[in-house]
Amino acid sequence: MPIAAPLSEFAGVAVSDTPIITPKLQTVAGVEPKIEKGQPPSHDAPLPKGDFNENPQGIGLLALLAEDYRTYDRSLLEPGFWAVATHRLGNARMGVRFKLLRAPLTVVYRLVFTAIMWVWGINIPYNTKLGRRVRIWHHGGIWLGARSIGDDVHIRHNTTFGLLSRREPSGKPIIGNRVDVGVGACILGAVTVGDDCVIGPNSVVIRDLSPGSVVMGVPARQTAFWKDGVAPPAEPKPESSTSRDASHG
Repeated sequence: MPIAAPLSEFAGVAVSDTPIITPKLQTVAGVEPKIEKGQPPSHDAPLPKGDFNENPQGIGLLALLAEDYRTYDRSLLEPGFWAVATHRLGNARMGVRFKLLRAPLTVVYRLVFTAIMWVWGINIPYNTKLGRRVRIWHHGGIWLGARSIGDDVHIRHNTTFGLLSRREPSGKPIIGNRVDVGVGACILGAVTVGDDCVIGPNSVVIRDLSPGSVVMGVPARQTAFWKDGVAPPAEPKPESSTSRDASHG
């Protein structure tokens, strides 16, 4: 029996098989769909090549870094802040169209990226589209090779976003907004995690999650739903025989 089955029974919520819809690209026979800047992430699109700046639109680089600084409680001692900042700079350099002028920035980016990976164990490839106010709690064993990660996502250590199988090299996850990822979680393959999901510690997600899902286990099973960002009310505790006798006494 899967680990999470008792949790589903305890919560009184049936495991959901409801898929969610990911935007699809219109394709023409024999023609590979082209990625354009700012388009919604799609599993039908080829993997991003990292040939243009994919930092969030509508905010400048300095303002974006300042927002990240506030997200990390204004602490320069947070490894997650430096990993995110390096990712922002890795994307911003692609705004320099001439390769010769961009080359020194690329050298600096790759040196810092490698140092962060070796020292703190945080790997965010710059062609992973990263939203705003993403918070990485703690560090170590973090590989975030998703197609995209939304806004206000919180991620904890020993987390992997990436391939399920080497036979599907383009099968990478899409993470929605305000997703909370627990310690040791893995999100693998061409899955879409909807907005406001909560993924429990050491869970393995290999199928789409509807918005607001709370999942746990291997493979991850749905145990509850959030409603408008508020946790479901706790079930009333059964009244003991002693308290019933006292009330009728």
